[in-house]
Amino acid sequence: MKLSNATGLIDADSLIAPRDSAEPGRRSQQELRELATRAGRELEGAPAEEIVRWAAETFGERFCVTSSMADAVLAHLVSRVMPGVHVLFLDTGLHFEETLRIRDTVARTLPVTVRSIRPRLTVGQQDGVYGPRLFARDPDECCALRKVEPLERALQPYDAWAAGLRRDESPTRANTPVVAYEARRGKVKVNPLATWTQSDVDAYIARHDVPVNPLIRQGYASVGCWPCTRRTKAGEDPRAGRWPMFDKTECGLHTQ
Repeated sequence: MKLSNATGLIDADSLIAPRDSAEPGRRSQQELRELATRAGRELEGAPAEEIVRWAAETFGERFCVTSSMADAVLAHLVSRVMPGVHVLFLDTGLHFEETLRIRDTVARTLPVTVRSIRPRLTVGQQDGVYGPRLFARDPDECCALRKVEPLERALQPYDAWAAGLRRDESPTRANTPVVAYEARRGKVKVNPLATWTQSDVDAYIARHDVPVNPLIRQGYASVGCWPCTRRTKAGEDPRAGRWPMFDKTECGLHTQ
């Protein structure tokens, strides 16, 4: 694990050792479940900053943020409440250059530590094991290898994590809770922006001059890996440009 002093970017592709569940001060799964259930009920309708403040005060260093670097809204919001927060970025090896530049800009300009998480296999190694262009033949498997497994590994030191999901993004996200317990991961998941609209996001970006991936302005309503992302057409679902040749709109990070 290597820290770049120039950017605040940690190259965190090595295996992260899991914390002992009996570690002093670490909450049990039952406690996490109860915390999430109560917070999900009490914080519904609360401002995003209040939701983040609850998570920061409740979990401290065991709380982190994930970001796809389509924009830096969530990272910026959380950093205002919790400077130094860890921001996990899944470096799949298949990102647009624009996305990597936003990652580096966030690490350099915001009071956060960006942890760039890599899959166990490089793209070339994956081609050797599974055959070339797995993303074009079995995108679910490709996402599992390059996104889902790395996130599972990266989340091990944390009890709670925040994602930038919004209910207005797609039908699959329409019921996104502001706080919930993930039984599969044994983590509390926080979605501070769940009730925001695109107008709310745009207003926040303009007010705080938040870094935005230039691909957004070029017609990519949702930005993922370059082989599986296209521009969206007027009136299309924002996630219609993801895996356009398949009946697929989620990579598996946010499905239980």
